[in-house]
This record gives sequence, structure tokens and C-alpha cells, in this order.
Amino acid sequence: MFAVVKTGGKQYRVSPGDVVLVEKIEGEAGQSIHLDHVLMFGDADKATVGAPLVDKALVHAVIREQTRGDKIIVFKKRRRQGYRRKAGHRQDLTVLEIGGIEVGGKLVASAEVKAKVKAEKPAKAETPAEVEAPAKKAAPKKTAEKKAEVAPAEDKPAKKTTTRAKKTEQASE
Repeated sequence: MFAVVKTGGKQYRVSPGDVVLVEKIEGEAGQSIHLDHVLMFGDADKATVGAPLVDKALVHAVIREQTRGDKIIVFKKRRRQGYRRKAGHRQDLTVLEIGGIEVGGKLVASAEVKAKVKAEKPAKAETPAEVEAPAKKAAPKKTAEKKAEVAPAEDKPAKKTTTRAKKTEQASE
């Protein structure tokens, strides 16, 4: 089950149990909120689209924390004018954990249902894990062989290089 919710001028596709980073919403950590601007909801089989909103639809969420985004540098410049302006900006954000989706007063999907489904799947996966072979021992590390020492070459004086003077022709004028 999923829903498309509009908050902070943006749209987010959310499902129960998701953690979403949205524009700042007033509230404290641990506070429960309801997002009522639901544009669409559905599951794998069908989807219901609102015109523009779905009637009596809510998304339940819990505020995990209030945080700030990365710093954005705003740099303005006009060439050859000596005009440069530098400013920074950090956006205030809210981390939400989606709890459930409610349509028409009925809770259609919740995080607890999704958690139970996930708990059943690992239980099935654990049975083949017990039959695994014992771990192999690591192979001994190989050490690099030392290279034979090279005898230093005899010191020879450096070759002298001479530059020839260029002959210049004078103009006869």
C-alpha cells in the first residue's frame, strides 16, 4: 500500500514504515501528525487518484527529529563589473516515519502489519542457513620475495653540451 502526499510544496510517495525527509513541519520529536493532503493512494492492483485530493484520506506519521540540510552556496557574479556576492543557506528539514494510511475513517495499512510480514520472511530464511558448511580457514599470506641487489654503475662525469651560436644575416638595406 502506498500514498502520494503533498507537503512543503513537494510530493512524496510513502508507504507504512518509510522514513521521509520533508520540509520543516512544526512539532517536536516523538509527536504524532496527520498529513491530509493525499493526492493518490493504492496498492499493486489498483490506485485511486483524487481530484485534486482524495476525500477523507490521511497519512499518519511520527516526527523523528528536526534537522537541517547541507549548506548551499549562492554565488552571484557579473563579469567585468567587480560584482561578486557570496551567501550560504541551510534548509530546515523534518524527518518523518510513516505509521499508516487511513481512507474513509478505516486504517487501510499500518507499519505494524508491514513489520509482521517482514518478521515471517526471515524465519523461513533461517532454516537453510543452519545447514551451511563450516567456514573455511583463511589461506596463509604470501610474502613478496626480495629483489637481488643491483650493483651501482660507475660514476661518469656528465656530458657537456654546447650550444652553437646562430648566424644572423643582416639585411642589406
